[in-house]
Amino acid sequence: MLNGLQPWHLIILVLVVVLLFGAKRLPDAARSIGKSMKIFKAETKDLTGDKPAAHEDAEPAETKQIPAKPATTSTDQQVAELQRQLDELKKQQAADQPQKNAS
Repeated sequence: MLNGLQPWHLIILVLVVVLLFGAKRLPDAARSIGKSMKIFKAETKDLTGDKPAAHEDAEPAETKQIPAKPATTSTDQQVAELQRQLDELKKQQAADQPQKNAS
């Protein structure tokens, strides 16, 4: 396959890619492909049993976890608290609305 590939074939291929994607998006596309390849290589190393991979782009596990609900508050109490906050916001919005119309 490479024997039939001439340098002018590569030039035409590059021109077609630039025309299709535009010169502005090519650096972003190349950067995202590079990141994807880096993650892919790290994951394949994990599967083969090599040393654990450390993803530079990935967030630490602590930030991805959803915070646990406090055990002392029940769902009904949380709903009531959220409803109270919503009512306060509606009152504030209603109070701010006449001031905006007067301006």
